[in-house]
Amino acid sequence: MRKRRCTRHATEHCFRTVRRPRRCAMSSENRGRAGMKSDVTTAPPDDYGTLYVVGIGPGLPHDMTQRASDVIRSADTVIASNLYQEFLRKDGTLPPKSAALEDVSDDSDVADEAGTVLERPDGSRQTLIRSSMGKQVELARAAFERVRDGEDVAHVSGGDPNVYGKSDLMFTMAEADDADDVPIEIVPGVTAALSGAANLGAPLSNDFCTISLSDKWRGWDEIEEKLRAAAISGFVVVLYNCWRDYERAVEVLREERADDVPAAIVNDAGRGAAGRNLDDETETITTLGELPAHSEEVGGMGSSIVVGTHETEVWGNDYRDYLVTPRGGRDVEDF
Repeated sequence: MRKRRCTRHATEHCFRTVRRPRRCAMSSENRGRAGMKSDVTTAPPDDYGTLYVVGIGPGLPHDMTQRASDVIRSADTVIASNLYQEFLRKDGTLPPKSAALEDVSDDSDVADEAGTVLERPDGSRQTLIRSSMGKQVELARAAFERVRDGEDVAHVSGGDPNVYGKSDLMFTMAEADDADDVPIEIVPGVTAALSGAANLGAPLSNDFCTISLSDKWRGWDEIEEKLRAAAISGFVVVLYNCWRDYERAVEVLREERADDVPAAIVNDAGRGAAGRNLDDETETITTLGELPAHSEEVGGMGSSIVVGTHETEVWGNDYRDYLVTPRGGRDVEDF
């Protein structure tokens, strides 16, 4: 691993780290059996950067991993939505708006598609690009070109990039655009299911699954099939994108699971007052049968629902109630 001056930002403070990937240890024969390319993995060109798809966790930087923070702080270009930019400024992971080296109009508090150049406290420069729905294809292509120009690019994804995040988009776009030459690394993050579960106690300590209610890429028949299979199989179920047909999903689960199993609604986990929920970060413990009565508490992409099993229980101490799904019927001594 070595440092080389960034070719895009001509400043003595601007360096980027060039990492050499490990060679694949799989034999050519096994690679062929697996349907993989049989040629030996080689290092990218010396003048290339790396595209990092970075999971920043559910919200504020205190739930972000150290690696995610390091990658974003050192990247030549950061691509992030308005909300994620707001989160990342809270602890200086991103420079403040006042660090912009060019004027930004009053009606645009984030970088436009061309990017706004910011100056970091150490004097290095960083380009910030706004990410928005409907422009992900263009942003992916722009990221590929910046990597080819020698930049390290951090494409920010909420939660974990592999859990309804942006990692699959980057690989799909790389395949569609024949961008085999672009190095891609995924930086994991804490997904909302885990952050919300931590707020509730220990609801996921046995087997669990996540199911998105978004029908953007698949039909409701597939969603219903997965809901029913998860309920029958005894998984604790965490529902994402609950603003889409959550009551319909609950009815499917109720057909396979008793109404009295504990359930919970989590809003803006990890976001506190910085989220979009008017009541800030909230958790409501209820039952599967009572979930439809809490429709006013379910709204927006910051909402998730945890549906327990017959083993899940509500346990309380002197301060609050918790949701707990123990791992079988083991006694304390078994631990």
